[in-house]
Amino acid sequence: MSTTSTSLALQSLLLDTVNRTGLAKPWKRITGLGGSARALAVAAIAHRLRTRPVLFVVAADNMLDEAVDDVRLLLRGLEGLADAVVERAVLPVPSLQVDPYRGLEPHFQTTSARAAALHALESGQVRVLVASMPALLPRLASPASVRSLATVLKPGQDIAPDDLVAMLGEGGYERQDPVDEHGEFCLRGGILDVFAAGDELPVRLEFVGDTIESIRRFDASTQRSVESLDQFAIVPVRDFTRQAARDNDTGETGSILDYLTGAHVVASEPVDLQAQLEQVWATLSASFEERVPEDDRDRYAEPSELLLSWADLAPIFDAGTTIEELPIDEAPVAGSHHVAYQPPQEFKGRIPGWVAEIREALGRNDAVMFVAGTKGRAERAVELLRDYDVRATWAGSGSEQHGAASVMVLDGHLSRGFRLPDAGLLIHASADVFEEERAAGRRGQQRSASAAFLSDLRDLKVGDLIVHVDHGIGQFVGLKQITVGDDVKEFLELRYHGEDKLFVPVERLDLIQKYSGGAKPPLDRLGGTTWDRAKTKVKKAMRDMAEELLKLYAARRAVPGHAFNADTHWQEEFEGAFPYELTVDQATAIGDIKRDMESSMPMDRLLCGDVGYGKTEVAMRAAFKAVM
Repeated sequence: MSTTSTSLALQSLLLDTVNRTGLAKPWKRITGLGGSARALAVAAIAHRLRTRPVLFVVAADNMLDEAVDDVRLLLRGLEGLADAVVERAVLPVPSLQVDPYRGLEPHFQTTSARAAALHALESGQVRVLVASMPALLPRLASPASVRSLATVLKPGQDIAPDDLVAMLGEGGYERQDPVDEHGEFCLRGGILDVFAAGDELPVRLEFVGDTIESIRRFDASTQRSVESLDQFAIVPVRDFTRQAARDNDTGETGSILDYLTGAHVVASEPVDLQAQLEQVWATLSASFEERVPEDDRDRYAEPSELLLSWADLAPIFDAGTTIEELPIDEAPVAGSHHVAYQPPQEFKGRIPGWVAEIREALGRNDAVMFVAGTKGRAERAVELLRDYDVRATWAGSGSEQHGAASVMVLDGHLSRGFRLPDAGLLIHASADVFEEERAAGRRGQQRSASAAFLSDLRDLKVGDLIVHVDHGIGQFVGLKQITVGDDVKEFLELRYHGEDKLFVPVERLDLIQKYSGGAKPPLDRLGGTTWDRAKTKVKKAMRDMAEELLKLYAARRAVPGHAFNADTHWQEEFEGAFPYELTVDQATAIGDIKRDMESSMPMDRLLCGDVGYGKTEVAMRAAFKAVM
C-alpha cells in the first residue's frame, strides 16, 4: 500500500468515525469519552472549525505531553497532514512550575514553549493549543508586547542589525560568542547568529548594510552551513508574566483571555480543572503569607494580582465545549451529546490475548488500528500479526491495499487505545500491548533541567556535606532570604571551617553538588589553600595518566584490529524498532562508535552518561552490528 493510499484510508476511517459518533456536530458538552478518545473529539472540533484555533485544557502538567501526542496523531490522520505540519499546528502550553515568592526563575524550556505558543496563537499560526490549568492562570503582558518582540525575516529585507539585537535581548535571548546553546545570539560585524528555542541548529543572517543578504542554518561545532532558508521567524524565548511586564516596563498587562479572541475552548473534566485552580491558589496564598513580611508587602504583588480566578475563566469554558467521562448530573442537558466509549485492555506482552481480541473485533466487522511508536515497530507488528494469520497493512509498506478484514498499522505516538462501539472502531496503542513500553515511559523522555534542579534541592538536607567548585567542601546549613537591592532573594547557606559562611543563590545550584566520598572529610577554609592544593594534586595526576595513555595509544595504533561491515538493512530495521527518539548526544555517540567499528584500528571507547540517558540503546545498536 502506498503512503498516499494509506493516508486516504486512515483519513476516510477517522472521518467516518467522527460522523458516526456525532462528533462532527457542534456540542456544548460531550460525555462518555475518556483517555485518548478525548483527543479525537478535540481533533474533530479543530477539523470542523478549520480557521479558528482551539484551546484544549487539561488539569495538570503531567497530562500535557500525552494529550499533545494524542491530538497530533488524530488530527494528522483526520486531515492527512505531514508530521512537520502537525507539529507546528499543535503546541503545548506548560505552566511556569515555580513559586514567584521564592525568587526562583522558571526553566528556559518552559518559558520558551509558552512564548512560542502565545506568539503562534496571537499570529494565527496554530490550530490547537494544549494547556494545563495552571498554565492559564498567570497574568501576562499584552499581545501587543509579544507581537513587538517577534518578526519574520527574509532575504532582501531591510532591517538594522542593532534593532534585531535589541529585540532579541528584550525577548529573553542572551548574548554569547560563539552561539552554541538555545536562546543565545551573537552579532559580529555584518553577521548575526541566533539559536532559537525549538530549532536543532542555529541560524546565521548575513547583512550588507541593513539588508539581509542570506539566511542559513549552520552546525555550531564546525561553523559550516547546512542549508539555506527562505525565511526565519524570531520568537521570544520567554513569556511575560504580569510581574515581569511591570519590572521591564513592557506596557499594559493582560491575561490569556486577551489572546483567545476567536478561539474555541475545550475543557476536559471541568470539576478537575476547578480543583486544580483552587490548589494553585491555596499554595501561592500560603507562600505569600509565609515568605513575604507584613511590613514589606507593598513591594510584592498579591496572588490576586498574579493569577486569574475561576470567575475570570468560567465565561470562556461556558462558551466552549466541555468533555466529561462521567457527568455528575443524570438529567439530559441542552446541547449535550453522549458517545459510547470503552477503555483499552492491557495485555502486558500477552500477544495471543491481543490477537484474540483483534479476531473478535474483525468478526463483528469493526475496523481495527494499531498505533506503533516507530516505523520499525510498525513493520514488526505487521510481521507478528501475520505469524498469527491476521492480515495487517502498514501505512508505508508500499505493497498492499487496506481491506476491511485487515488491521491498519501506523507509526506515531498514542498514549492509550480505545473502542467506540457506535462507530465500529477499535484502536490499540503500543503501550496497551507491550509491557515494556509502559514501564519505559513516553519516548524515553529525559528529565528537564528544572525537574533535576528541584529534585536536587529537595534531596539536600541540613547537615549534608557539599562540594563547591571554587571553595571546596562545606556543610549545608539551610535556606535563607536576603534582601538584594529592592528584591528579596533566596540563598543556600553553607558553613566552612571555623565561622566561615558562604551564601549561594538558589539559581546557581550548578556550582555545588553533594559530597559522595566514603570517609567524612574536614571542612575547607574559605580563602585557604587546602582546596587549591587538592585540585593541583588531581591535575598533576591527570597529566601523568594522560602521558601514560598517549604511550598506550601510540602502541595500539601499530596493532591491526577487526573492521566490521557497514550497516545492513537488518541494522536499519532493528534500530527503527526502538520506540524512543534519539537525542543529539546519542546520535553523535552512535555515529562515532560505528566509525570506530568499521575501522581496522583497534577500538577503545568509553561511553558515559547519567542513569536513564540512553547508554543501553547505544550499546544494543553496537552489539547488533557486531553480531551481523
